Amino acid sequence: MGPTNSDRLLSLDAFRGFIMLLMASSGFGIVQMAAAHPGSWWELARPQFEHKAWQGCSLWDLIQPSFMFMVGLAVPFPCQSRRMIGQSWVGMTWHALVRSILLVALGVMLATRAEDKHTVFLFTNVLAQIGLGYFFLFIFSRLGPEYMVAWIILILAGYAWFFIQHPLPTDQELAAIAGMKGTENAILHGWPGHWSIHTNAAASFDRWFLNLLPREQPFQYNPGGYQTLNFIPSLATMLGGGVTGEFLIRSLHSDKRKCGMLIITGVVLLLIGTILDITQVMPAVKRIWTPSWVLLSGGWVLLMLAVFYWLVEIVGVRWLVFPLVVVGMNSIAIYLLHSLCAGWIRDNLHKHLPDTAFPEDWLPVIERCGVLFVLWLVCFWLYRQRAFIKL
Repeated sequence: MGPTNSDRLLSLDAFRGFIMLLMASSGFGIVQMAAAHPGSWWELARPQFEHKAWQGCSLWDLIQPSFMFMVGLAVPFPCQSRRMIGQSWVGMTWHALVRSILLVALGVMLATRAEDKHTVFLFTNVLAQIGLGYFFLFIFSRLGPEYMVAWIILILAGYAWFFIQHPLPTDQELAAIAGMKGTENAILHGWPGHWSIHTNAAASFDRWFLNLLPREQPFQYNPGGYQTLNFIPSLATMLGGGVTGEFLIRSLHSDKRKCGMLIITGVVLLLIGTILDITQVMPAVKRIWTPSWVLLSGGWVLLMLAVFYWLVEIVGVRWLVFPLVVVGMNSIAIYLLHSLCAGWIRDNLHKHLPDTAFPEDWLPVIERCGVLFVLWLVCFWLYRQRAFIKL
């Protein structure tokens, strides 16, 4: 995800940086402040900084689809650069395969905690999900935007059928999970029951697939309801990014017209996803990446991208987004640093700064903003060194 050429669209780096900083903020401590101050204005912001229990959408839920969309959007740029330096199709394909394997391996590593005695084979974090779909993303993106759109439709229709053909949960199955943590508002009845937590088609697949791998204890369910097969519909999200990238690179339209088309497409996707969700034809559930969630989240992502495209490519306020660009050009670096070092950075801030720097009333906010600032400084240093970590 490093820089590739002089024609790089700064708005894409700015948007990616915004998403990665939002992720690395750990919610700015807003959820913790709302819990400590019930009835305060913190509670107004809280719903946007935590995941929905099951159905619906918040700002926090949009981080992963935005990141995955940007992975797809970035694919045309390095491929174009690799062709310019004479790399063959076979060479690019091999690179894509190796990248996929490395991303999955990193995802598994992050899923394995320090207290675990053996490797924990889970594939639900964002790196593993990208890795599982990246090779297919590369292959499909080489076919052209029309084929990518066709694959998006086939993936969404096929994945919807996969869930629909799976038997609805019985009363006994629903009773068995009713008392589990995290099942509140996640048990759906009637037709929407095809997308209930722990009883859906993808959950059944995981109970078979994950138990084929070495485990200390048999796998029964993911507490949050996340599933390995999420990578299939999220591949549609990445392909949507690929189509957008091809459009932004190759379209001869003016920047204003491109921005307008991003907005129109975003609104259409948002409306379709919302209608499918509120009519219960197909609930929009991020945790199992339902096809309606692909459409709903894709609409929001396109609208946010349009804002950055307008600010940077049309208005030209590049100086304003520079702090975001610094992070956007090293997205893998900040993701790994936050995953591995956030706690260590927080503890060292407490060691080396006076207690007065951490007033009790604002502790959650100061801790998270302090960690975020340190991570940004690391990205800024890497930017100054022209060091861009990529796979």
